[in-house]
Amino acid sequence: MALNRLFAGLSIAVTPSVLGRRTIQIAAINYASKPNLVKPKPGFGKSYRRIVHFPEEYTVKPLEVTNLAGRDPVSGRVVAKGIGGGIKHKYHWINWFRDGPTEGPPQEEKVIQILECGCRTAHVALVAVGDKLKYILATENMKAGDIIKTSRHLPRIPVRANEGDAYVLGALPTGTLVHCIEKEPGQGGLYVHAAGTYGTILRKQDDRVIVQMPSKRPFSFSQYCMAVVGRLSNIEHGTTPIGSPQRNRWLGNRPRSGLWRRKDGRHGRKIKPPKPVKEINHPTKFPLPTIQLNMHP
Repeated sequence: MALNRLFAGLSIAVTPSVLGRRTIQIAAINYASKPNLVKPKPGFGKSYRRIVHFPEEYTVKPLEVTNLAGRDPVSGRVVAKGIGGGIKHKYHWINWFRDGPTEGPPQEEKVIQILECGCRTAHVALVAVGDKLKYILATENMKAGDIIKTSRHLPRIPVRANEGDAYVLGALPTGTLVHCIEKEPGQGGLYVHAAGTYGTILRKQDDRVIVQMPSKRPFSFSQYCMAVVGRLSNIEHGTTPIGSPQRNRWLGNRPRSGLWRRKDGRHGRKIKPPKPVKEINHPTKFPLPTIQLNMHP
């Protein structure tokens, strides 16, 4: 009974004639050395592609990255398949907080450089704010030397904002394209980060602003949530073909398993025999049965 309980998870038929003392000892050691690890599941906002080593204070210096190849950093087990290899990239730390004055003229910021980041789809802009530097997501037509404005003031009349400016949603007119929208005032831009995407301000209801997201679903935000005006850069990202399997490996995507084929693969469409011929006949009239009625129960 003890041997059967020991080998319950090993799928081995335990009989004295099959297993010797040495075999039992090796199997017991192997079984005891493999702890019962719980394999994590992908999703829930956790990335299994890379780990970024963030310092304690914000910096514009490109950060070091450790590629995970789809593995859990704690247990080392493969969680997300199809990830591995790829060119080693440095991570540019985006400052998601566009904070400006609540009264008076807006704060002016100057765009120093537009560059590509291999860890995200949209391009990145290096911006100078006073004597400090920070990275933000670049818009469609942003270029070096542009002056962008940031303000948290909610005026009585909507402002005419330029591309790259950051204002509260209540200060922007209806139909404005926005991205990097805050979920709550002061939390930093959370929504609409992908290349070429944008949200559209549809209407205003009391102190709420309705924004149509890239998924065409309307979201209701507070009028004090910050948003950046314009469409995000690198519009051709979604329509550019990979071109070759080698470039797909450069991007960090592993080849497919080969188990799927269109007609006879593991999850493909199976070839089934055709259905038999269905006969269409002229309907025949069946006589109704005669009903006998009488006065007796």
